[in-house]
Amino acid sequence: MALIVLAADKGAPGVTTAATALGAVWPRPVLLAECDPAGGDVAYRLPAADGGVLNPGRGLLTLGATARRGLTTALIHEHTQKIVGGLDVLAGLTHGEQAAGLTWLWGPLGRALAALPGADVLADCGRLGGHPELGELIAEAGLVVLFTRGSLDHVAHLRERLHVMPRGARVGVVVIADPRQYRGTIEDVRRIVAATSKDVVFVAGLAHDPKGAELLRGQWGGRLDRSLLIRTARELAGRLAAETAPREARSAAAPAPGAAPHGARSAAASAPGTVPATISGAAPGAPHRPIPGAPPRTSPGRDPGPEPGTGTLRGAVPGALPGTGLGAAQGAGPAAAAPRTAPGPYGEAPAPHGAPAPYPAPAGWREEGT
Repeated sequence: MALIVLAADKGAPGVTTAATALGAVWPRPVLLAECDPAGGDVAYRLPAADGGVLNPGRGLLTLGATARRGLTTALIHEHTQKIVGGLDVLAGLTHGEQAAGLTWLWGPLGRALAALPGADVLADCGRLGGHPELGELIAEAGLVVLFTRGSLDHVAHLRERLHVMPRGARVGVVVIADPRQYRGTIEDVRRIVAATSKDVVFVAGLAHDPKGAELLRGQWGGRLDRSLLIRTARELAGRLAAETAPREARSAAAPAPGAAPHGARSAAASAPGTVPATISGAAPGAPHRPIPGAPPRTSPGRDPGPEPGTGTLRGAVPGALPGTGLGAAQGAGPAAAAPRTAPGPYGEAPAPHGAPAPYPAPAGWREEGT
């Protein structure tokens, strides 16, 4: 499988939010690893699979304490936790000072994550530049994704970062774009990047959606699966998964002569009020596919299925999306569940499935067909 590094050069474009959203809709088994030497946030943002809180002290810090004699993929699983929806996470450090004693960890960690069997790894590395030793982990990545805003200062820092990226590294750029100028902002950044670096394999977008980000944290009612954040994350996840697939799989997935161009919508996907039922070819209603060697999905004594009215995205808050666990991301189509009107966990009733989005899609953006 693949190690994908998610990072930024400066500021706070929303790498952790993007990483969580991508993990929730990823089309293959996936582990979200917080590898930011400055400290992680997931343990404080998202509930555990049993409805409680994650243990911020269990994760990268405890892994480092037990890995001095050798870091194996099996050892990684011993320090991961599950959030609501079944997404496996390796929680990061609780504060930046802890990184001083773990300068030796990043290289072995990168090699172990890149070799994790049966699962992709999304490594949230936060802001680059402050910890040069993180370069040993980045060197093991199959793809490095740099996030940026479309503003002049962010793009200027992106250009400088591209100049110092290791030669030959496969780099992608994702623009956190205002939905009102979505296509135009991405195209502007694409032109600048094309004149800056030959190693950038794509420039894509993710909607700047504060309401969707709050819903992902469980602080805003509504329908997470209809938010612009998740709708654009689905398209981006499919793109990243395709970019990191084996070369043979990428060739097989190439469109046949006369086929619809990449990103075109099928007639079914274009019907008003519908959401594509699959992501990157995943079968609707696909079963939960745990990471080999990972802990069981649910705590002892808990029913593996969702409680009534609390279906989830992988890693999403209860009541956000019809469907369950890993299969929810692939099978979240109009027929995935009957309309639900029970109040959500934060006081606002979810809209019936197929209801209009809370605000229009980004200008020029069309959700990828299946």
